Amino acid sequence: MNKLHYFADSISLLSLPEKFTYPFHYTPHPLCVAAAGEVGRYLSTKGEWQGELRKGKMFGVLIVRTGEGEVGYLAAFSGILAGKNRHTYFVPPVYDVQEPDGFFRIEEEQISGINRRIEELQADVRYKDCKQRLADETILAGQVLDDIRGRMKAAKVERDRLRSTVTRVDSEQLIRESQFQKAELKRQKQYWKDHLASLQAEVEVFETEIERLKAERKTRSAALQQWLFKQFRMLNARGEERDLCNLFKDTVQKTPPAGAGECAAPKLLQYAYRNGWQPLAMAEFWWGDSPKNEIRRHGYYYPACKGKCGPILKHMLQGLDVEENPLETDVHRDAELEIVYEDESLLVVNKPAGMLSVPGKSDVDSVYQRVRRMYPGATGPMVVHRLDMATSGLMLVAKTKEVHQNLQAQFKNRTVCKRYVAWLDGIVEEKEGHLELPLRPDPEDRPRQVVDVVHGKPAVTDYRVLRYGGCKGGLRTTPTVVSFVPKTGRTHQLRVHSAHPLGLNAPIVGDELYGKKADRLYLHAEYLGFTHPVSGVYMEVEKEAGFDDLL
Repeated sequence: MNKLHYFADSISLLSLPEKFTYPFHYTPHPLCVAAAGEVGRYLSTKGEWQGELRKGKMFGVLIVRTGEGEVGYLAAFSGILAGKNRHTYFVPPVYDVQEPDGFFRIEEEQISGINRRIEELQADVRYKDCKQRLADETILAGQVLDDIRGRMKAAKVERDRLRSTVTRVDSEQLIRESQFQKAELKRQKQYWKDHLASLQAEVEVFETEIERLKAERKTRSAALQQWLFKQFRMLNARGEERDLCNLFKDTVQKTPPAGAGECAAPKLLQYAYRNGWQPLAMAEFWWGDSPKNEIRRHGYYYPACKGKCGPILKHMLQGLDVEENPLETDVHRDAELEIVYEDESLLVVNKPAGMLSVPGKSDVDSVYQRVRRMYPGATGPMVVHRLDMATSGLMLVAKTKEVHQNLQAQFKNRTVCKRYVAWLDGIVEEKEGHLELPLRPDPEDRPRQVVDVVHGKPAVTDYRVLRYGGCKGGLRTTPTVVSFVPKTGRTHQLRVHSAHPLGLNAPIVGDELYGKKADRLYLHAEYLGFTHPVSGVYMEVEKEAGFDDLL
């Protein structure tokens, strides 16, 4: 069945995109917003899905142009929906693992049969009885042998006492007694050794079979996974086809992660290419509640995940005229770097939003490169600490190695005071507070961070509400302005603590990873307090954000 949908409302006033969406950093095209709205209305009609949808799921839309020049959209969901990967409204999976007569389901059932056999053996009454008898008899053997050794020790003490008073005949009797006891201990050791070995052999009949089945399960599972990855033969706009094993072989992990190829974006592009349609724009959005660890908000658009989809989309987009990666656009190349404070030992600069702190993979200017050019005679690493590329504000720069070491030690010992100001997309009821949400990287979607109370590193932030709301040009701006004082320096700490439901539940305006994209991330490092490494004087440097001028 054709999965192409035509817009219910007229799109004649919406122009087609000039280039295809760069999927990892984008603002959704109006056509994608319109398509997502229609998908949302469709989802609202599916009463039987509402329980699952409330738990949250990622959906995607792809605007396409057919060979006849008609414009429509495709819709997809990531993974499984309502226990199935095929639904009338949505494009099919790249490969259907649920095909009942397919090799995957048949082999999966064989592996499930191995699992059941392992469980049966582990639950076998004879196996449990053998293990218990072996454990009990092992303890008994130790007790018996210890008792014999104890009696032998006491007998030796008594023989030693008698040897000074007995006759030659009696002395020989004592020797025979000692030899008998030693022989008896040897006989008992051998008896228990043979007895326990017999019980161990009974146990090993079961355990050998269990281990054999586990090894077979591991081998067949790995082979099935590799076979499955090879069934995902991903197309691109040039008609070239590559399977997942090939696409991931040059990545750090070398092999595809579980679920690769089952996200919405690859499904959409694959279906369009199969039908000979031209992809024009794409967007992915979240529907439902946020997961426990990740930060997702209902109706918000999100970039494609880099861990699962990065290598896949890099291939699938070849042949399309794709938007430039905004992170590789050197918007500040010709702008002067503002110096807020400077002396012979150090300087404090005001990093603009969109500039890197240190060089990245692309040839985009950074604070480090800029100050290196400005101070060619400086020694040491210079940049003392970092700000996210999207964050603006104060950064300390050292002119000598010694000053750099001193300042870094202050950061390590947490004696440097930092204060940020941010505009939040939401109402924060508590006027001030203390946030503790441990963080760790999401290995499948770096640099995104997730809250993890088990494996996360401590992340602590104090906050204070400065004011609520505001209007500019008759329009209401963001509801809450806050001041942050981070007590730790984790990656994206303020961004996650703002957006997470267990934090302030109000993402920073312009945060495309944890909230909604805007013209910039409205987070600014406005204050630094530190001890001057040379003079010993406590320094305070402040630079207002100037957000009022930007909004």
